[in-house]
Order: sequence, then structure tokens, then C-alpha cells
Amino acid sequence: MLSPSYFRFFRELTSNNAKAWFDEHRSRYEHDVKRPFHAMVTAWIASVQTIEPELQATASDVIYRINRDIRFSADKTPYKVHMAAHLNLRGKKAMGFPGVYMEVGATSGAIAAGCYMPSKEELPALRDLVLHEGADLRAAVTAPAFKRLYGELLGEESKILPAEFRDALVREPLVRKKQFYVWATVPKSVFTSTSCIGTLTEYYRVAKTMNDVLARAL
Repeated sequence: MLSPSYFRFFRELTSNNAKAWFDEHRSRYEHDVKRPFHAMVTAWIASVQTIEPELQATASDVIYRINRDIRFSADKTPYKVHMAAHLNLRGKKAMGFPGVYMEVGATSGAIAAGCYMPSKEELPALRDLVLHEGADLRAAVTAPAFKRLYGELLGEESKILPAEFRDALVREPLVRKKQFYVWATVPKSVFTSTSCIGTLTEYYRVAKTMNDVLARAL
């Protein structure tokens, strides 16, 4: 799906992350990066809709801009060194609602899933769900296919919990989490293969077992 030119562009951008260089190579970005990534995501969405028909989005809806937001960052390099997309029933900006994120850079890619940045309103609801339906979440994240693709459930944990969750901590340690997500590195070979869309859809399908449990809270 993606050609060697895609990865070559990002290798060079990594060493030349400046507006002057990008402007000089903008036609390469359009032809070798933006268009093929858009086509790949379009095909991925169509495939995912066979198992998630509620996902009504286009590639343009789910793909992030390559420009970095440098307003509040010490790193002032203007461009990301990957392309990324987020399939989420509430839109790509819904970082607290479970979705599936995908990125591809110079040497590899990644797939992530779950609730990465729950809001102060969403987090108590997720913890309440874990408290009462933790067995369902554990079953999802310990299934053989899930562990093979994603490994362990990740996420920062609170040192101090709200009073309503402290007594439950011994019974259900997952209530300490502030995030509920997984992250898997995906080899470059996946994105250059003719089976790319099937593989990406399998990542989505397997993550959906966890995401469906988390979505009950929200």
C-alpha cells in the first residue's frame, strides 16, 4: 500500500525538519506521502465498516495534519515525522472515548487503542465501570489474540484516589489507572504488503473487544 518513497520522505524529513526544506519537497509529500496514505486509510475505513457499521467517516475526517502544534512546546520543529489517523465513533479529537489510532513513520508504524486521555468527567465513569465490570475488561485484554497483538494494558496510575474508589483498590487494582490503552509497534513490512488492509482491520477487530467494554461507561 505504501511505497519506499513514503518512508524515504520521512527519513529525509527527520534530518531536515524545516519549512524551507518541506516547501522545496512539497510535491514529493503530496505524491509519495499524502495521497497514498489517504488511499490506504480510505480502504481501511471501508474494511472496518464491515465490523463497525456505526463508523461513518472519510479519510479526511480521521487523518491528522502533518504540521505540529508548537505553541506550547519546547520542540519547535514544524512537522511530524509520521502520518497518523484515528478511527473513533466520536471523531479523531475524542481522546477519552475508545478508538483505534494508527501512525506510520520512517522505519515502522504503530497501532494504539483504548482511552488515552479521559477527561475529568470521563475518568470517574471509567473507574466505576472497571469497579463493577472489571472481569469483562480483564477477559478482553487477556484473550490470546489481544495479548499477541497488543501485549499488556497500559496507562498512568494515580498515587491518590478519590475516596469513593479507595476501598475498592484491593479488590480491583485497575481503578488506579488514569488511562486505559494499548500500544503496538507494527513493522514497516505490514504497510507495504498487499495484505495491509486485512492486517490493520484485524488490529481493529481485536481492539474492539476492549473498546466495546470501555465504551459502556461513556
